[in-house]
Amino acid sequence: MKILHLDTNHPLLINQLNDLGFQNDEDYTSSKTEVEAKIGDYDGIIIRSRFSIDKSFLDAAVNLKFIGRVGAGLENIDCDYADSKDICLISAPEGNRNAVGEHTLGMLLSLLNKLNKANQEVKEGKWQREDNRGIELDGKTIGIIGYGNMGKAFAKKLNGFEVDVLCYDIKPNVGDIHAEQVTLDVIYQEADVLSLHTPETLLTRNMINMEFINNFMKPFWLINTARGKSVVTKDLVSALKSGKILGAGLDVLEYEKSSFEDMFSSTMPESFQFLIKSDNVILTPHVAGWTIESKEKLAQTIVNKIKSFVTIRN
Repeated sequence: MKILHLDTNHPLLINQLNDLGFQNDEDYTSSKTEVEAKIGDYDGIIIRSRFSIDKSFLDAAVNLKFIGRVGAGLENIDCDYADSKDICLISAPEGNRNAVGEHTLGMLLSLLNKLNKANQEVKEGKWQREDNRGIELDGKTIGIIGYGNMGKAFAKKLNGFEVDVLCYDIKPNVGDIHAEQVTLDVIYQEADVLSLHTPETLLTRNMINMEFINNFMKPFWLINTARGKSVVTKDLVSALKSGKILGAGLDVLEYEKSSFEDMFSSTMPESFQFLIKSDNVILTPHVAGWTIESKEKLAQTIVNKIKSFVTIRN
């Protein structure tokens, strides 16, 4: 079987697939049109987020048996059309869930304790102790929306704190010893912190808008390590200005390109200008799941799943 690799990954991915007897070809520079012209020769492709795998691409991939996405989400793939062609879709949320859990907790603690603000001020020669008085996480209620691999990993990290953890998910019976599954209304009523761990779908796109925010009974902190387009940035800014949202930790942004490799290439949006100037906003460049360890885990997960897929097919 022939596999085409469209993004660079941990070297173990190709090394182990070679050991399993696959032919591995690499193409990290050709345009999508150029790849489409030859994709019919391949049984599998490995991709991160370089470009979308749409109907025209899948129609050209006449021999394709599987797509391996070295990451958690599959939103850059037309999953329904791939399923109709009996193409197996393989992702690896298990590979970076721990990294996302740690990053989410780190963002939350940094926000509550004003670590970024205090750090910058001390470097500027300012010694503002009272202005940097923190808030303790203990005693708070954490609301998690999306209780899959990432949400569960974050909830597990909260075990050492005296907090109540609530989760909401469209799937029933996903709660566990780390989080009680509740309705959205309960999240609205009780949450002091809201953390997003949802994929990008029609349901989640623009989910965090002004109507959603105003449903919360208390001012709250928002953490988003999921997908940028889940949050309407201008509504987030309005809520930050009014105090309805006390602070935000954003690893992902509405302005990101679909490849996740860049944000915007022209004028900086006005809402983003507000975010970068705000002491109560922490921004990172879509790296919550981007650790040294997760790079290896993601690759190993893909190898293991391809091996299982081929075993079942044979």
